[in-house]
Amino acid sequence: MKNYRSMLAACLGLVLCAAAAAQPTRWVASWGAAQQVPEPRNELAAQYWLDATLRQIVHTSLGGTRLRVRISNAFGTEPLVLDGAGIARARVPGDPSIDAVSARALTFDGRAAVTIPAGAEYYSDPVALAHPPGADLAISLYFKAPPARQTGHPGSRATSFVGSGNRVGQATWDDSVKVEHWYALADVEVEAPPGTRAVVAVGDSITDGNGATTDANNRWPDLLAQRLRANGRPLGVVNAGIGGRRMLRDGLGPNLVSRFERDVLGRAGVSHAIVMIGVNDLGNLHRNVSDEPALRARLLEDLRLAYRQLVERAHDRGVCVLGGTITPYGASDYYKPGPVNEADRRLLNDWIRTSAIFDGVADFDAALRDPAAPHLLRKEFDKGDGLHPSGAGMRALAEAVPLEALRGCRYAPQGRQ
Repeated sequence: MKNYRSMLAACLGLVLCAAAAAQPTRWVASWGAAQQVPEPRNELAAQYWLDATLRQIVHTSLGGTRLRVRISNAFGTEPLVLDGAGIARARVPGDPSIDAVSARALTFDGRAAVTIPAGAEYYSDPVALAHPPGADLAISLYFKAPPARQTGHPGSRATSFVGSGNRVGQATWDDSVKVEHWYALADVEVEAPPGTRAVVAVGDSITDGNGATTDANNRWPDLLAQRLRANGRPLGVVNAGIGGRRMLRDGLGPNLVSRFERDVLGRAGVSHAIVMIGVNDLGNLHRNVSDEPALRARLLEDLRLAYRQLVERAHDRGVCVLGGTITPYGASDYYKPGPVNEADRRLLNDWIRTSAIFDGVADFDAALRDPAAPHLLRKEFDKGDGLHPSGAGMRALAEAVPLEALRGCRYAPQGRQ
């Protein structure tokens, strides 16, 4: 009888293992950036697209053995011609050198060159490249001519490199031009086991990383990814922040309501979004219009409606949303907010905490505010401009995200938890 039970248990184990092995893997976003039209001072000069290679370093959140890269021409007005591409493990951030053994060509339907239509984004073919969580990958793109209009992400807080000629597979670059921006890169996805998920942090410059150290990968979403790994809950973490962004109006980039589909819901494997935005909506009203009570009340109504719209759209796609409270900016020399502006921030934050429309709350305001003067950032959390967090402030933001709220989403279709 004992031998029979042992045989039965062994057979059952084999069946379960076989069933697990038979489950399909899935693509999950491991790194990403929100796209926009770079303003003139952040455009890549035309000569750096002419017979030139652009090598860009990205910091992933998930490890894997197979990946693919999404190239973006989202804001292009004409087709974007990419004449060659490759990927490899970077030696270190801030350096164009790569591990030559890890270098892989990126192809598109087996071809080295690809033409991406205006407004479109294309995936590369999957490529085998083993890398650990938190790896730095170098993506090299070769162009023979500049695009009609550029698509990119100015706030990279990472150094990219431009070299003349086709240097896609070249391990070391002795000469290069440095630029602190990303261009034409939407995301990196890894082939992951069933159940692997991603969270997208979306917002303005605070999420984008203003206050972080160039090439240090210490924006608060990066630190959240570290925290998740340390707690045994590895999730893909994508930073979809854009500096200067607002919920309702365009500025340095598109408003959040208009870009929510592409930048958040369109990410592979996304199950959660963390939304922190509103400081620029509130601040710009005070700075550029007026503090008339009717205008202030209308803005708050419009912001609440926009939040509800985002949450409903996310739930329809099986994505849960955490509301992030708006951090203090009472000492901002740019916005110079007054008492009524601060009152509106507190009203909106109270609504985020108590409205029950969100699937969780990340109380970023409570994490950064000065207890003795709640309209101000704590001194150690202030970058120095009264608005953006310091490195310590970035860590406090990452610590403020409730990990339990990221465990699963009740709106996810069966099997996507």
